[in-house]
Amino acid sequence: MRVIQFVVFFSIVFTVYGLVNAYIFSRGLRTFEQGTAMRTWYIIGFWSLASTFFLGRILEKVYLSHLSDLFTWIGSFWLAAMLYLFITVLIVDILRLANHFFPFFHLFSESFLLRNPQWMTIIAAVVVFFTVLAGHINALNPRIHELSIETETESKDRKELRIVMASDIHLGTIISTKRLNKIVEKINGLKPELVLFAGDIVDEDLQPVIRQNLGSLLSQIKAPLGVFGSTGNHEYIGGADPAVEYLSRHGISMLRDTMVEVVDNLYIAGRDDIEGNRFGGKIRKSLKEISDNRKANSFMIVLDHQPRAYPEAINNKAGLVLSGHTHHGQLWPLNYITQAIFPVSWGYRQFEKTHVYVSSGLGSWGPPVRIGNRPEIVVITLKFKS
Repeated sequence: MRVIQFVVFFSIVFTVYGLVNAYIFSRGLRTFEQGTAMRTWYIIGFWSLASTFFLGRILEKVYLSHLSDLFTWIGSFWLAAMLYLFITVLIVDILRLANHFFPFFHLFSESFLLRNPQWMTIIAAVVVFFTVLAGHINALNPRIHELSIETETESKDRKELRIVMASDIHLGTIISTKRLNKIVEKINGLKPELVLFAGDIVDEDLQPVIRQNLGSLLSQIKAPLGVFGSTGNHEYIGGADPAVEYLSRHGISMLRDTMVEVVDNLYIAGRDDIEGNRFGGKIRKSLKEISDNRKANSFMIVLDHQPRAYPEAINNKAGLVLSGHTHHGQLWPLNYITQAIFPVSWGYRQFEKTHVYVSSGLGSWGPPVRIGNRPEIVVITLKFKS
């Protein structure tokens, strides 16, 4: 059943990817005259770039090497470029359609671009290139987002607690040694007492993580009360059990439908990803089952990768729910889609007495590019009742 689901899922992805590229390609091809060298280079260059993402993913499975890394990097940038080329071509086609009903192109008939349409394609490609480059620079520079939450819970151990939270690092070929080293340094520089990771710590494939020994960097994170994590959908896509075992060996206590008390009257509950059944054949426990043994009037932080199960969290009196998954769209204008799908796409909300924070994520999936949002590390000061 799981194999069938993967086949269906990737068949849909491959079909959509192919159709979008074919659409962009056909519109660009029209601007180059037949028999010219520029047309030939356009054909070769376009399909070489368009094929790199899938070539890199396939090579990672059969021959993990610097060559597979190269294809994956180029293909990942192409995903971002493809989105903005698609939007550009779509806008041009909408203008062409409008011109069909309300002719206005003749007003610009003497313009350089209309007389030399190949330059329109070249300029569009250059603008998209610099847009993606700016988005890459943005993705490399996470911001620190600070949040203070006052609780109605008393704790014998302390008056307040400093927590660092992050989600969606997506460790692998793209987010590797250099990026992770900076992330660990930044987290340690914030001097957390407790570190929480809300899923998608690793990307689909664990082999690039093992090859680069990224676990040794994760184990350098310092937090007196521990480092805890929950699974996300990407751990499940690549195989949750090996990923959890690897992360556990390198200093991250993975909470899979379990709960621990870290200080007096403060519990951390980690939920398995809601899509565990789809990708791993595992139905997760209810939050009531997980938290049945907590003390009365205690405060419970829930790590739940996808920001969906808020009614369940409210009913079980969760104090704080920490999620990720959305990346807040990662690439504008996809944030409008995540805002339509999820109750919270990014940021802080309060539902009754349950506080909610959805992180935009620290890493990226696919393109190492962020446009319209920032990667972030969240610093939470939890204040107990005196």
